[in-house]
Amino acid sequence: MTIKNNVTRLLESQGIPYEAIELPVEKLSALEAASFMGVDPDLVYKTIVAVRLTGGRSILALVPAPHEVNLKSLAKAVGEKKIRLATQREAEHLTGLQTGGISPLALLHRNFQVVVDDSAQVQEAIYISGGQRGLDIRIATEALIKITKAITASISR
Repeated sequence: MTIKNNVTRLLESQGIPYEAIELPVEKLSALEAASFMGVDPDLVYKTIVAVRLTGGRSILALVPAPHEVNLKSLAKAVGEKKIRLATQREAEHLTGLQTGGISPLALLHRNFQVVVDDSAQVQEAIYISGGQRGLDIRIATEALIKITKAITASISR
């Protein structure tokens, strides 16, 4: 039976097609998730939580599994001079989700700014966390950007 949660119910209520993929419930890296699903790691996007040094909205940066967030590029994309990565504990506190299950789709009404690496724009669909450990969602890139009101920028290296 496919996992149902707030993310899958939201997508269904909005009429947004998706594919839910169940994974082991232990914390997997995005690379491990790609391997488990048998998909190209460049199609699996991990969600990284970043914090503005000036206060204000925290940032959810989505980058391909094999890449890291470029903090300077991310700061520039959101109009800041500097930002920092949240610690695992901060990320879980800010989002209310466990690391390995942080998803922009689960946080639509939590006032995060979403930035998707522009590499996603060449992909028809990408895989992201489904809002809990053990669930990834394959969603059309365009639909993800639209529903999360994301901006796209070159934010990975």
